[in-house]
Amino acid sequence: MGSSKNITWHQSTVKKRDRYLLNGHKSCVLWFTGLSGSGKSTLANAVDNALYQQNIRSYVLDGDNIRHGLNRDLSFGAEDRKENIRRIGEVAKLFVDSGLIVSSAFISPFLDDRQLVRNMFDPGEYIEIFLNCPINICEDRDPKGLYQKARKGEIPDFTGISSPYEVPNDPEIMIETNTMTLDQSVEKILGYLKERKIL
Repeated sequence: MGSSKNITWHQSTVKKRDRYLLNGHKSCVLWFTGLSGSGKSTLANAVDNALYQQNIRSYVLDGDNIRHGLNRDLSFGAEDRKENIRRIGEVAKLFVDSGLIVSSAFISPFLDDRQLVRNMFDPGEYIEIFLNCPINICEDRDPKGLYQKARKGEIPDFTGISSPYEVPNDPEIMIETNTMTLDQSVEKILGYLKERKIL
């Protein structure tokens, strides 16, 4: 996929640091990764609500929601899954540039794809949050009934069953959602943001 030689990047008059001053906080992407059923969307939305309660400008990008619109032309094959994550990375980068804290809730199972997204951001702006939850717990939860379908062969290339999940080597934050409560998980993430002086 190439790009035209007839386009030029237009520099914005209002810079990211100007938005920091206006908002009273810095921006970043909270990249939630983990198996289906590990709690990514639930935790991302809980963090978003906690930030909202503190008058922090934030937004959630959810995997299923994005596939209803921006990425509805993509399948779940290997190349389209890679393109799905690349597009989300680019969208998240725009949100971060606009001064928001954006929570991205995507399985994003492959190390290379997550590294590709990390490389889009300045140091400290990409915060990888690994939701470490045993697959049997995720399967027991199975909120969308996907594991059951995958076990029957109705969903090909399903992460954790017929397609691998590559565990992060060194995530900024690890949340064990089978042992930590939702409130504890939110507090751990907010604590990290305060420690890094993002909030």
